[in-house]
Amino acid sequence: MHRIQIVFAVKGRQNLIGKQWKDELHKYIAGIIKGKEQKPIIVNGMPDHIHAFIGLRPSMAISDLARDVKNNSTNFINDHKLVKGKFSWQEGYGAFSYSHLQIENVYNYILNQEEHHQKKTFKEEYLDFLKQFEIKYNEKYLFEWLD
Repeated sequence: MHRIQIVFAVKGRQNLIGKQWKDELHKYIAGIIKGKEQKPIIVNGMPDHIHAFIGLRPSMAISDLARDVKNNSTNFINDHKLVKGKFSWQEGYGAFSYSHLQIENVYNYILNQEEHHQKKTFKEEYLDFLKQFEIKYNEKYLFEWLD
């Protein structure tokens, strides 16, 4: 089983994920992952983005799981009218793989998102991931940033 962290953002990087329903959304996303016969380790995030740490079986493509999580959670938010207007996620996502020895550190990092974002913006956090994993990137293919 692969341990993958998927990161994705609200379209336009708006702070739309409300405090009063974020836990329900995180549980719903964990349920989607479980429903696809994968293991949700932890789902958490901020008002403008989500981190999902997943035990991924090799039989499922990360891209298929990310697509299903984003599509189904979009429908959940819109069907329950949790935001004014139409909710959607930005196109794309980041996926980062970890060894078994890193599970606890990644879990705690995701658990303490609010604490991390008192020191770092989402852009700084995401660019740090890309540097840490030595991923070459073109700025135009990254998320839309609100500076």
